[in-house]
Amino acid sequence: MNSRSETRSRAPAGRTGTSPLLTPAQARQLVRHTLTALGPLRASQVDDLLLVTSELVTNAHRHGGGVTSFGVAVGPDRVTVSVADSSGEPPRHEPREELWSGGFGWPIVLRLCREVTVDARPDGKTVHAAVTVDR
Repeated sequence: MNSRSETRSRAPAGRTGTSPLLTPAQARQLVRHTLTALGPLRASQVDDLLLVTSELVTNAHRHGGGVTSFGVAVGPDRVTVSVADSSGEPPRHEPREELWSGGFGWPIVLRLCREVTVDARPDGKTVHAAVTVDR
């Protein structure tokens, strides 16, 4: 992959670290900035990447204790968004018959991405989601 941007979260008191990526909007801005360097992409591909970014960051906050690392990697035919959190629990989708708020992010990610992997670590997990792009 050609480039990678990464932001690490603030370390606990007494340790040094960089500023955390706090919101889905900040993550989308970083992805949008990375995509600008690629040249024109189809609007639908940009929309897919931004939606996947929002869902992964939102899920890290809701279910994983917050974002501990964020990255964007650019390959010849894909852009991969990576989001790490401090939960060891893998993402899951539980189909339900009742309609209620939430629970749609992970299925959206799986539907829009060419490839999704989850790397488990002793201190959490990282979700890597690759969206196909035409360059």
